[in-house]
Amino acid sequence: MEAVLAAVDFSSITEKVTEHAADLARTHQAKLWLLHVAAPEPDFVGYHGGYDDERKIVADHLRSDHRKLDDLAEQLRAQGVDAEALHIQGPTVDVILAQADKLSADVIVMGSHGYGPVQRLLVGSSSEGVLRGSKIPVMVVPSKT
Repeated sequence: MEAVLAAVDFSSITEKVTEHAADLARTHQAKLWLLHVAAPEPDFVGYHGGYDDERKIVADHLRSDHRKLDDLAEQLRAQGVDAEALHIQGPTVDVILAQADKLSADVIVMGSHGYGPVQRLLVGSSSEGVLRGSKIPVMVVPSKT
């Protein structure tokens, strides 16, 4: 194993996902790629504010997430893990699968929020989409253990 791709979303499951991915990377002396997928630019801007206001909010959020991801990678490097941060905008499942392929990842580690069937029906599940589309093993870390 040479490369581990961990998809993180800064939710309550992120710490568990990172721990499992870091353990894999340490055990196999592999590179750990921390990937955060941000939503694509909004196509529709509401009636309140304006396009510039919306762009500023999105840009501020992206900068904040980028700092969090860089800090997380730095913490892991301080623990001896060869970690690198990737912050990419786009459709979550498509970006995760494309990056796994591009980085020649041996495994994808990601969390499952444990949403019920109604939530999955309405908005889908990133982990299910990755499981269905992946050519490599996927480790799904449950939110409830």
